[in-house]
Amino acid sequence: QVQLVESGGGLVQAGGSLRLSCAASARTFSSYVMGWFRQAPRKEREFVAAINWGGISTYNGDSVKGRFTISRDNAKNTVYLQMNSLKPEDTAVYYCAARATATMSGRPGDYDYWGQGTQVTVSS
Repeated sequence: QVQLVESGGGLVQAGGSLRLSCAASARTFSSYVMGWFRQAPRKEREFVAAINWGGISTYNGDSVKGRFTISRDNAKNTVYLQMNSLKPEDTAVYYCAARATATMSGRPGDYDYWGQGTQVTVSS
C-alpha cells in the first residue's frame, strides 16, 4: 500500500507560479511511475504530467506543455509539479498518483494509488 499526500496548493493570480509537492510512503518509491492529474468542477479528471522511475523521462498533457514541469527526488520520496504562467482555467483539485509499472501513462485508470488532492485556484 502506498500513501500519497499532496501539498502546496492555494490561491494565486493569473501569471503567477505555484509548486506542488507529493510525499509518498512507499519504501520502493523509486520503482513507481508518478503522475499528476487535475479535476475541475463538473469536468472529467485530466492528465497533467508523468515522470518515470529515475526522473529522466517526463510526459506532459497538451494543456500544460511549456508551463508545468514535473520532477522527483527519490531520496525524499517526493514528486513535484512546478506550475508557471498560471491561467484561470488551471483552477482545479490537483491529484498525485502512483503506478507500479515501468510505463508512463496519461490515463487515470492506469494508476494504482491516489492522494486526496490539493486545491489550486487561479484568479483573473
